[in-house]
Parts: sequence; C-alpha cells; structure tokens
Amino acid sequence: MTLAANVSGAAGVTHQVLNQAEPAHGWNAFSDDKLLVAIADRYAPWAKEKAARLGTYAGDEATQELARLANKHTPELRTHDRFGNRLDWVDLHPAWHELMALAFGHEVHSLAWTAGQPGAHVARGLLSYVWNQIEHGVGCPTGMTYAAFPGLAQPEFATWREKVLSTRYDKRPLPYRQKTGATIGYAMTEKQGGSDLRQTQTTARFLEDTKDGRVYLLAGHKWFFSVPQSDGFFTLAQTRAGVTCFFVPGFLPDGARNSLRIQRLKDKCGNRSNASSEVEYHDTLAWLVGEEGHGIREILSHAHLTRLDFAIGSAGLMRQALTLALNHAQTRRSFGLVLAEQPMMTNILADLAIDSEASTLMAFRVARATDAMQSDEEQRRIARVATPLAKFWNCKRAPAFVVEALECHGGNGFIEENPMARLYREAPLNAIWEGTSNMMCMDVLRAMRKDPRVTEAFMAEVGRSRGADRHLDRWLDRLGSDIARPRNDDGHGRRLCNAMAYALQAGELREHSAPEVFETFCRSRLQGDWGYVFGTLDSAPELKEIVARATVLRR
Repeated sequence: MTLAANVSGAAGVTHQVLNQAEPAHGWNAFSDDKLLVAIADRYAPWAKEKAARLGTYAGDEATQELARLANKHTPELRTHDRFGNRLDWVDLHPAWHELMALAFGHEVHSLAWTAGQPGAHVARGLLSYVWNQIEHGVGCPTGMTYAAFPGLAQPEFATWREKVLSTRYDKRPLPYRQKTGATIGYAMTEKQGGSDLRQTQTTARFLEDTKDGRVYLLAGHKWFFSVPQSDGFFTLAQTRAGVTCFFVPGFLPDGARNSLRIQRLKDKCGNRSNASSEVEYHDTLAWLVGEEGHGIREILSHAHLTRLDFAIGSAGLMRQALTLALNHAQTRRSFGLVLAEQPMMTNILADLAIDSEASTLMAFRVARATDAMQSDEEQRRIARVATPLAKFWNCKRAPAFVVEALECHGGNGFIEENPMARLYREAPLNAIWEGTSNMMCMDVLRAMRKDPRVTEAFMAEVGRSRGADRHLDRWLDRLGSDIARPRNDDGHGRRLCNAMAYALQAGELREHSAPEVFETFCRSRLQGDWGYVFGTLDSAPELKEIVARATVLRR
C-alpha cells in the first residue's frame, strides 16, 4: 500500500460521533402530556381522539422537516406576471401548503364552531396548543380564521361561513365561491397609529347596496397585514360616522383580484414561514360590517378570541421548548452524569416545568370561561379580565423561558438545524401581535375600573384557593389591597397584572396539578424563595418528580 493510500484512509475517519442527544422524534404532544390529557378528561373528553391524532405530528420527523423547510424558504411577493399584469400574490413553499392542509384538515381553525359539544373552546384550544408544537407561522391563519367566524354573522356572509368552516384547505387564487375552503385575515395597523386604531387614516366611500352587502370603496394603507393571500379579511376605515369595520374579499366575483396593492413583504425576525406585508387600497371593494362608526367596538369583539389563541399559543410554544430541553438533557451526558440528573440542571428543568404548567392551566382557564360566557355572567366577567391577563403574562414569559430552554442545549441549541433557534426567534412575537403587553395591562385595568363586578368575580375566582397554602393566602391579601388602592395613572399596571397572574395560576395549579408542583410554585413565586433566573428553586427531592411529570419523551 502506498503512502498516499495510507494517508487517504486515515483521513476518512478522524473520530467517532459519541454522546449526542437523541433526536426528539416519536412522541405525541397530546397523549404523552399528562397535563393536557387531564384537561381533556375533565372538560372535553369527546375531543381526545382528535387531539391525539394531531399530536402524533409534533413528534413526527417528516412533519418537523416540513416546518424547517417552510421557515427556510420564505414567502416571495409576485407583484406582476411576466406580461406586466398585476398579480399582488404571494408564492409560498410547498411545505407551507402541506402544513396548512394538515392544520385545517384537523380542525385547528374550526372545531369551536362545529363541535356542538360542551367545552368546544377548550377542545379547540387543545388543538391549537398541540399545533404550536408543530409550526408557528401556520398558527397565524388558523387563529385568525377561528376568531373571524363570529364576525361573519350577517346574513349576506352565509356562504363565507360555510367556506371558513371547511376542512379542505384550498391554496388556489380564486374567488371564494369557487374554492373548497377559505382563510380569513386582519389588516388594522397603519403607520401613524400602530396599536391606536382611533388614528386610522384609510377612508371608505359608499358605492351601492347589493345582495352581498353594502359596498364601499377603500383608499389608504395598512402597515402590517399578515397572510395577504387570505381569501377575505377584516379591516378598518373612516366614514363620516367615524372608524368603521369592513370585510374585504381577496377576489371580485368576476375572478379579478381586488384592487389591493401589496407594497412589500416584511423581513421579520421570526415567524418566517408566514407572509406579513404592507399594502395600499386603491378603490378596494369592501362590505360594511356592523354599523358605521362602530368599527373599533366590532373588531374588539374578535380580539377576545385572538388573544385567547395567543395565550394558548405561547403556552404551547413553551411546552415545545421544554420538551426539547428535557429530551436533550435526558439523553446526553456530561462530567460523568446524564445532564438532567445533575442537581443544577434538575433545578432548571423543574423550574421550567412549573412555569409551563402554570401558563398552560391559566390559558385553558380562559378557554373554559369562554365556553361559559354566553350563559354565565360570572364567567363572562372572568373572561373579560383573564383574557388580556393571560395574553400578557404567557406571551411575556415565553422569551425568557425559551432562552433558558435553548441554553440547556448548549451550542447545539443555537444553530438553525435545531428547532430551538426557530423558537428563539418566534418567542417574542405573540407579546406584540393583537396588542402589546402594555395594552393588555391597560385593558385589565380598564375592565376593572369600568365594572367593579369584574374585580369581584376575579377575586372570588382566585379566592377559592384560600386555605390551601399560607403563602397564597398572604399573596391574596396583598392583591386585594393593591387592586382597591386608588391610583392617579396606570404606571402600576404591569406590577398588578403580575400579581394577578400568579394568583390565578396558583389557583389552577391547586385544582389541577400535583401537590409538589403547587407547593413549589407557591414557595418560589409567592413567598419569594426564588431568584431572578430559572433554576433558583430551593433544592428539594420533589424536583425530580416535577421533571418526571413533565417528560413526554420517555426512553
């Protein structure tokens, strides 16, 4: 054998690949999650089979690859065809369309409206929670379509309602009547106003009355419009009566594209698979929704559902991050021990598990209130305050949570091949969409100031746990005093909402969780026996039990 051959052979093998974490495949995001199964058993047992079918995809290697591809190959704007005709369309990777078909086929967008069973919003929440462990960009059109359905109550929108409830996703750029199903979007934000919808500049002028509704023509712009390829969308514009809500079809009845000009697609930090755009209206055809001048009130009636979906979505995102961190730490060794068995890492994982469970239970408490709010005035009041509260807290906790879960992976978590990198970029978004954290806190304060019975309902809800833990009792005493104290401004809003969120989470943990989770939560979050970062719990034997409870990938 020649020297060259020896060198070539030696260069072929430099080392063995050892001690890498096992791939996070082969788990069911519903059936293997003790907490989620318990929620379904108690509040929507009829939905367990549906949730389990969807849950298999979270741990499916092929579906995980679809999520990676959809985020790697981002949407492309096509303003014109090759002949110079305007298209104003968005091309998306085939992986996006496969994921959309999967989500809509499993009723992530529609189950709350089609089930005809008790606990329909809880059941739909289970699907959304699971979906947020599959791919997050698709969660935008599923969530918007879910929230839009009640807004299509006018008789002239009957065919739209049928298409919206369809489980047959249809990507074709056609008028909605020619399609097997429809997706709905929202276009509200303008450059000058941001979240302040009262500053809307877009104008609408009346054109005619038709069988499809009162027709107006819109002129103006929208600064953020996600899923501009939607079949229809809600928007706001000024009439003589003030800010008014309209519904805009993507295509006209004759097959032509509505006069909607997509200026560009946003180059977003995260949520890369999903197209977000800037658009202009050039005499864009729209139908009146509700009454002129009542547009903000109309659109806020949808916001309850979008905010609920974001609270559930962020909890689902945290659950995915926890699952990945647990899998990595439980299948990799360092310094002679499995990572998860090292005391400091056990502390971190247990701390994350507690936060994940508390956030999940709070989100589903809002879903339960939503199920009951039409028939129970007390639940309606709880939903009124707990929805912005849960949206604020869960969406705000998600980024710090994901950073800690990423660090559990070491450098392996910070590369794009690992889904943790995608979660890292995704985590901050839900705190911005559908109202920032400050707006949610302002809404909590507004709800309690406007109707003292809302405060009474909330305090009665969290007060049901009195006597279960002395730390919680003291927390509730202070919370009652803080809420009752007169204030000159809303500068205390975040501090108060923090206290309210912990009170609500503690009550839900007492009702639905294991004793060691509830007691550790109260000792750390309420007594103050906790630091400023995850992993600062008081060391105790039950931390291993908390980690075991949260584990879904059991090897």
